[in-house]
Amino acid sequence: MSEGRDKRVRRKVRRSYVISTISIALVLFMLGAVSYVALSAVTAASTLRDSVVLSVEVADSLSQERHGELRRTIERMEGCEGVAFMSKHEKLHDEAFRRQFEVDLDLLLEENPLYDSYEVTLSNSLSTSEEVTAFVEEVEMMEGVEYVAVPPVDIIEKMHTTITRVSIALVIFVGVLLFISMVLLNNTIRLAIYSKRYLINTMKLVGATKWYIMRPLLASALKQGIIAGIIAGAMLSGIVYGAEIFTPEGITMLALREVGIILGGLIAIGVIITVCFSAIAVNKFVNMKSNKIYLY
Repeated sequence: MSEGRDKRVRRKVRRSYVISTISIALVLFMLGAVSYVALSAVTAASTLRDSVVLSVEVADSLSQERHGELRRTIERMEGCEGVAFMSKHEKLHDEAFRRQFEVDLDLLLEENPLYDSYEVTLSNSLSTSEEVTAFVEEVEMMEGVEYVAVPPVDIIEKMHTTITRVSIALVIFVGVLLFISMVLLNNTIRLAIYSKRYLINTMKLVGATKWYIMRPLLASALKQGIIAGIIAGAMLSGIVYGAEIFTPEGITMLALREVGIILGGLIAIGVIITVCFSAIAVNKFVNMKSNKIYLY
C-alpha cells in the first residue's frame, strides 16, 4: 500500500518536473524569438542608417596626386564612414545606372559625358539636415569637385528620427517582455518546488542540513535549465531556418554568429534563472516550520 503511494508521489513529482521544464522552455523560446526579431530590426535599421551615400563628382583634369589628396581629405572629415572610387567608365556600364536611360549613352554619344566620382557613405553622427548640409558644402568647396549629388536632406533627418524612435520602442518592448518572462518563470519554478515541499520537510525532520537538502534540488534545477534552454534553442533554430528559406528576397536575416549568441544566451538564461529561483524557493521551504508546510 505504502509502495503504491510512493509510486504515485514519484509519478506526480516527475510529471511536475516535465511540465515545469516545458513551461520554462516555452517562455525562453518566446523571449528568444522576440529578441531575434528586435535584433533583426535594429540591425536592419543600422544598415539603413549607414546607407546614405553622397556622389562626389570630380573634374577630368584632376591629377592622380590630387585624386589621392582629395580622397584622404574626405576620409578624414567628421561624419565620413567610408569612401569608394567609381570611374566614369564603370558608371557607363553599371546596370543600375543604364536602366535610368532608354538608350545606351555610349552608342548615342561619341564620348563618355560622365565624371569620375567618390561614393561617400555618411556615418550615424550626421543625423540632422543642418549637419548633412554643412558636410556637403565643405566638400563642394574642395578643389577639383564638380558636383555633389545628395539625397534630400529632410528625408535623411526623418529617417534618422524614425529609426531612433523604433529602436527605443523595441528596447522598451523587450524590457517589458523580459520582466513578464521573469515573473512567469518564477511562478513556474516555485510551483515545481512547492510539489516537493513534503520531501523537503521529511529531510529536515531526519536531521538533514540545509545545504544537503538544497544540493540535489539545485542540481536538478541546473539540469532543468540546460534542457529547457536546449529545447527553446532547437525551436528557435527551426523557426529561423524556415524563415531563411521562405522569407522574400531582400529581407536580411541575422548572421550565424548573432543567432549563435542568442541560442547560447537562452541556455545561459535558463540555467541562471532556474538555479536562482529554485534556490530562493527551496530556502523558503527549508526555513519554514513543519506545521506551516502542511498548511501552506
